[in-house]
Amino acid sequence: MSQLIFEKSKKGRVGFSLPELDVPASSFSFKVREEIGLPEVSEPEVVRHFTLLSQKNYGVDTGFYPLGSCTMKYNPKVNEDLAAMPEFALLHPEQPEKSVQGALELLYNLEGFLTEITGMSRFTFQPAAGAHGELAGLLLIRAYMDDRGEKRDIVLVPDSAHGTNPASAALSGCQVVEVKSNSRGGVDLEDLKSKLSPRVMALMLTNPNTLGLFDENIVEISRLVHEAGGQVYYDGANLNGMCGYVRPGDTGFDVVHLNLHKTFSTPHGGGGPGSGPVGVKEHLVPFLPVPMVDKKPDGQFFLNWDRPKTIGMVRSFLGNFLVAVKAYAYILTMGGKGLKRMTEDAVLNANYLLGLLRGHYLLPYDRICKHEFVLSTTPLNKFNLKVTDVAKRLLDLGFHAPTIAFPLIVEGALMIEPTETETKETLEAFAKALIQIEKEAETNPELLREAPHNAPVRRIDEVGANRNLVLRFKN
Repeated sequence: MSQLIFEKSKKGRVGFSLPELDVPASSFSFKVREEIGLPEVSEPEVVRHFTLLSQKNYGVDTGFYPLGSCTMKYNPKVNEDLAAMPEFALLHPEQPEKSVQGALELLYNLEGFLTEITGMSRFTFQPAAGAHGELAGLLLIRAYMDDRGEKRDIVLVPDSAHGTNPASAALSGCQVVEVKSNSRGGVDLEDLKSKLSPRVMALMLTNPNTLGLFDENIVEISRLVHEAGGQVYYDGANLNGMCGYVRPGDTGFDVVHLNLHKTFSTPHGGGGPGSGPVGVKEHLVPFLPVPMVDKKPDGQFFLNWDRPKTIGMVRSFLGNFLVAVKAYAYILTMGGKGLKRMTEDAVLNANYLLGLLRGHYLLPYDRICKHEFVLSTTPLNKFNLKVTDVAKRLLDLGFHAPTIAFPLIVEGALMIEPTETETKETLEAFAKALIQIEKEAETNPELLREAPHNAPVRRIDEVGANRNLVLRFKN
């Protein structure tokens, strides 16, 4: 492991010299360097340090990234090139409307694509990520209920839901009530019925769910919630498991958030930027955030602020515009047939990989999956091994670990999403690695407990690191 940049510091060593001042010196001067304690290193050392750090990074451009529920698929570089065009990248959000007609047209057209794909009526692009979209969607439902004079404060969330669902519901001021799963991994209808009441504002659901399973009762689920006076919210994180084949709006969903940085292939991870646009059926359109991009009879696009029932803004301006540019390029490139092929290949890859691993790890819900699946490492408990040990050993074998310990209803969960962009050979190599680990668990369990053996960083005290943050090199 290379030295930290601070450890290379030598008094008086500089990498860059500024020219002499041609204006009066400020009292601020260069005391900042001494007070902060910035390292004193040469320019080559700085370049080498950060280049070596970049080589230790793992990303979808360097290897297979099978994070379940995260859809870490390859992002076409043409989308990046288009978003980097000065005509897009250098726009200022406060430019006059007449000078940004092309950008407004792009958002208007992208909204049209997304409404067609999802079966919604209108979209807002303000939310900056999926969880932000969840919060915005729930605030829209709450505004709708308030407008009708209905005081509802319960959000139903399946026990297999993404963790952001209950968090968003709580943040919106609602009480969270859990709905159990049935033996096939879908929503338990009887448990759902027992929890429906005049206080229920919404049911949050992703379909396919976090087990990678399409809920066979989705139409009946929607009917039950609607009959109870609630709304049905679609967590769009897993849309890539049915895009082009089933529209959420056609199965009864009233609100949809989409992760443009998942289904529509714009990079994510590392904190962003993301984009979580929210679409709604017609009865919720009046409450969408302002401004909306609309079109005048003469063909000019404008920002429409005249929306009396709006919930207001949920983010500055129109959200992460360049992410929308990439998603727009992706949809145009793929076309309708291409988006269906995307889903077909994602489902094919997931089921092929599942077939290779079936019998080696426990499969709690043995069904044909959609875009992802969940295995359990509980058979390894007899060797005093945990799912973390399997994940750490995968790093030694050259693979990023999948999502682990989630969803919570599966003990020792390995949540694997191969995506549609990986080759058959990559999937086979990954399966071979997991099968090797299964054999090592029986013959040499200590090897797993001490893994990783060749990573730049070995096992760390994650709990301690979270509780005792060290954000400075020198205290």
